[in-house]
Amino acid sequence: MNLRLRIWRQPGPAAEGALTSYDITGVSPDMSFLEMLDTLNEQLAERGEEPVAFDHDCREGVCGACGMVINGQAHGPERTTACQLHMRHFADGDTIVVEPWRAAAFPVLRDLVVDRGALDRIIGAGGYVTAPTGSAPEAHATPVPKESAETAFENAECIGCGACVAACPNGSAMLFTAAKVVHLGELPQGAPERDSRVLDMVGQMDTEGFGGCTNTGECATACPKGVPLPSIAAMNRDYLRAVRRGGGR
Repeated sequence: MNLRLRIWRQPGPAAEGALTSYDITGVSPDMSFLEMLDTLNEQLAERGEEPVAFDHDCREGVCGACGMVINGQAHGPERTTACQLHMRHFADGDTIVVEPWRAAAFPVLRDLVVDRGALDRIIGAGGYVTAPTGSAPEAHATPVPKESAETAFENAECIGCGACVAACPNGSAMLFTAAKVVHLGELPQGAPERDSRVLDMVGQMDTEGFGGCTNTGECATACPKGVPLPSIAAMNRDYLRAVRRGGGR
């Protein structure tokens, strides 16, 4: 396959960025999108040009590092991570536009690399259990209702890639925050801090400058792990209950 790539190039956070066109040859349909970018970088290096900077780590769809907007869609045309998107989903001669996550809370560091530290700070505000629990208990020592367990597992699938933020027209982090809140809130270990957790994490989300949620639903559509939209409603219920109770403090 021969392709034309229009890739966002930006040398640093304070620099102006722009889309730059590259023609790439010899792309196999069996390559992943990141392998295709590796091939492009090899060709750029051979010509003495600066390779394109992009984030990646596991390349197995579980770490969330490889986020980018491909042809206007977070992670591209398939509901998966960019590292698991294969070039067979494109046609010979296609033009592919590749941009970084587009959100005010994710400043561009270089090219396709953005600072997603805002998500880490939301986790740091309350996405954990502080009560000492000792060593791992026997698996059946603390019964968890099946429905709660399934909801917790469903939300624990979130890998923090930021696709929900990039897909949202408002740049909201509600689905990400809800996944973390609901995951812990459904488990007995997370119950004692349920009220303070939701208040602290939502407060940090607002402090980071993410946009508001208008229930567009693009976040859940783009989520590569299928975190469901109703998780946002569950977090909102927790938030209102915590406010009525005085913050759980």
